[in-house]
Order: sequence, then structure tokens, then C-alpha cells
Amino acid sequence: MFVDSHCHIYFEGLVERLPELLDHMRDQHVSHALIACVDLETFPDVLRLAEQHANLFASVGVHPDHEQVREPSVAELVELADHPKVVAIGETGLDYYRLEGRSIADMEWQRERFRVHIRASRQTGKPLIIHTRAASDDTIRLMREEGADAVGGVMHCFTEPWDVAQRALALNFHISLSGIVTFKSATDVQDVAQRVPLERLLIETDSPYLAPVPYRGKTNEPAHVSHVGRFIAQLRGIDEADLGQATTDNFFRLFSSATPVQASNPI
Repeated sequence: MFVDSHCHIYFEGLVERLPELLDHMRDQHVSHALIACVDLETFPDVLRLAEQHANLFASVGVHPDHEQVREPSVAELVELADHPKVVAIGETGLDYYRLEGRSIADMEWQRERFRVHIRASRQTGKPLIIHTRAASDDTIRLMREEGADAVGGVMHCFTEPWDVAQRALALNFHISLSGIVTFKSATDVQDVAQRVPLERLLIETDSPYLAPVPYRGKTNEPAHVSHVGRFIAQLRGIDEADLGQATTDNFFRLFSSATPVQASNPI
């Protein structure tokens, strides 16, 4: 069995197909999925799906790339996270990829938002889901300054070199790899996939984005996480079932408030 540790199946184009997506998950032995929230405006949609399906979980947070949205406070994140199906804070982090004429100094609003999420994580005891793009040094610095290691979490859709992975691992974080690992050009990600300790590894789709080979360029969905797991198992020279079991165990150990659904129960 596999678990998709990060997806956005409440997005338009996927949510309309939800029964089909759940069937595909079952067919590909994907037992659970975590639906990652990207803004407070759509959090009710995320939570509704998690409440309706025993094998789906939710997070609450505001993506660093979303500017014209309601800004979260620590108190609001703590309140919204006080629900049994909300198992994480995020996705949050820093993204300097599209500065659009601004400097890194102009992104203080992102850094302050990130600090708010880390503080909410520490108050709730629920782990962080961190997005970082073109901002790894500041991401790690803020994690250290705010004590993110006290709760831990996951560096989702990880695309940085091994030295960044090492710094995140030292801060009590897991590394989650997406379909990017299957891309021929993704040599840094493949290097990380082979070196990260198995007990700190997660897999994800980030659907509807980043579909793995052989679906690259098409709409991604949670069932495709099986291809991510299979590819990493081959890279590491281990059995696919062992990779699936390890990453599933890691998911439920990290997101400890998530209750697994027994395989015999219907999705």
C-alpha cells in the first residue's frame, strides 16, 4: 500500500471526478491521501472532503505564492486546526521563484506569514508542510529561528540538492518526493531519493501537478503516487512493497493524529 502525502483534489478538474479518483486509488493500492490547503477561503472545501471520506485527511494553511487572500493569524490557524481530520499546518514556506520585479527584501510578507504558521504548529503540536522554491537558505533559517524542529514536519515536493535535505533532516523534518523524481533531468532529486534515510522519506503527487512518468504532461491524481514509489524503490534497489510499507508507516508516525483505515474497509 502507498499513501499520497500531498495532493489538491479539491481543485477544479479533480473534485468533479472524486468517485473515479477514489476508485483509481483503490486499484493502485493507494490507501490514504492528505489534501493540502492553500488558502483559508477554500479550507471549508478541503475539510468537507476529509470529513466525507475516512481515508482522506486535511491540512490548514496559506501557500506562500498566494498574495490576494486572507492573511492567517496564529490564533485562527490554531482554531481551524482543532479538528480531528486536520492533521497538519500548511502548506506554508517561502517561494522566491517569481519575484516579478521585486527583490528578496520585498518578500518580508512571505517570511512573516511563514513565521505565523510555524508558531501555530508549535501551539497545536501538528506538523508543518513546507514549500520552498528558490528560497532554501531563508527557509531553513526561519525554521531554526522559530523552533520548527520542536514539532517537525515535511519538506514537500522536495527539489533541492542533498545539502539542503541534510539541513532539513537535522531539524526533524521528513523529505517528500513527487513525480519529479521520475523525470530524466531530475538528477538532484534522484540523488536525494537514494540518500535520504528510509525512515524519513515520504512520497506524494502534488496533484493535479507534476504527474510522474508515464503520465508526465497529463493531469496528476493520487493513484499515480504508486509510480513515484515504484521508481524510488528501483533507485534504492529495494522491494516496492518495502518502500510502500516504510513510507506509509512514516506518514502515520509523522501525522500522528491521522487514523488509518483498515484495508478491509471501503474507501
